Amino acid sequence: MNQQQPVETDTDRIHAAASRKAAFHLLPILCLAYFMAFVDRTNVGLAKTSLEADVGISVAAYGTGAGIFFLSYAFLEVPSNLIMHRVGPRRWITRIAVTWGALCACMMFVQGELSFYIVRFLLGAAEAGLYPALMYIVTIWFSQKQRVTVVGILYLAVCAGLALGGPLGGALMELNGAAGLFGWQWMFLIEGAITIVVGGVVWRWVPDRPSDAPWLSAQEAAVLDERAVVHTAPAHATLKGNAKVAFGRPFILVLALIYFANQINSVSIQYNFPSIVESLGVEGSFVIGVVSGSAGIGALVGVLVIPWLHRRASGELHVLTGVTVTTVLVAVAYTLADGPVARILLIDVAMMLLIGVLPLYWSVAMARMSGLMAAAGLAFINTVGLLGGFTGPYLYGFAEGRGSEAGGYAVLIGGAVLGVLLLPLLRRTVSKEDSKSQPGSPPAEPSVHMEGKP
Repeated sequence: MNQQQPVETDTDRIHAAASRKAAFHLLPILCLAYFMAFVDRTNVGLAKTSLEADVGISVAAYGTGAGIFFLSYAFLEVPSNLIMHRVGPRRWITRIAVTWGALCACMMFVQGELSFYIVRFLLGAAEAGLYPALMYIVTIWFSQKQRVTVVGILYLAVCAGLALGGPLGGALMELNGAAGLFGWQWMFLIEGAITIVVGGVVWRWVPDRPSDAPWLSAQEAAVLDERAVVHTAPAHATLKGNAKVAFGRPFILVLALIYFANQINSVSIQYNFPSIVESLGVEGSFVIGVVSGSAGIGALVGVLVIPWLHRRASGELHVLTGVTVTTVLVAVAYTLADGPVARILLIDVAMMLLIGVLPLYWSVAMARMSGLMAAAGLAFINTVGLLGGFTGPYLYGFAEGRGSEAGGYAVLIGGAVLGVLLLPLLRRTVSKEDSKSQPGSPPAEPSVHMEGKP
């Protein structure tokens, strides 16, 4: 018997048209903001060797300073997103971009390890809340079945930041000596100024919600509002008495720990890849930037391929398992590789897996969150991930400072293995969460495959 195809209604057509408008007006600007965030994260890695030569920042101190950004970022992540929920994404992302751009420019005044720590700490505090605010915007503008695709598009900004940030930063560092400034000073100054301009673009063109968008009709805005609600997710209007719902549900805790493991590896690679490339005999700031930018090409392949696999497999958790196990194998292969080309290619493959899998993490989370609970819960998951962003560079820098190449490998392998060990627990907790939301039905396969399919 042929299965009947669902009939497209007028409301479906209105929703499709409104979603296209929202994607056209919002996603380029949101991607631009996230692109600048990753340009900043990539290019502090480009400055690593110069900071050591010009102001005496050791590799161990660099690892601490690179990671300390994530401590302040993590500490303020949830408060930042709660303020964002109150004042609106437009105002808050504008504030984030302007203050973070100003502090990025202040990196040009770093004179030693203490000032490096202070500016990095303040930079993390300024940028806190950016990513969960972007994810929250996805939850109020797009339906659940569109979110894997939309988050994947946002991650194209990550790929572009990784791929283009290195060459861009390398080209700016070629200004070394102009007006008496080091090349890294020019890099931080110019990139900070561009970020401030991006803040102005957000203020001018990003509405808080569909009803505020002048390019939507009232009917289109209403349909977007209605389709964005996840009716099976808790939607409490206050955190008082509901903190466990926002932060303490078992699947949230496990997902946060897996994200922590992912960020140990991802951030360690982002901050140390330029120096790894240089250690392999590559010379010249621009060439080093181009070669290290290959990690962005790997990430781009991952963002395009892994969500595509998800749409054709039986759910996120099956794909997550396969990708995470493969990451372990790549990390082990990297420790055994001798040639520089092999090592660079293996890092590119690792970034393909580490970045490409992230839209699936957020799809699992957003399918089970709504409203204030989404603002708080998404920020909490990102907070735990950011602690991984501190732990990875710190441990990598500590090992590098002691001259232990094997110690750096152990950091990468350990993060990958931790993610694998947590996956069975994620499957179990997601299954329990779904059975609670549908008490009258049998437990579902722990994925949001049907909802996540564009």
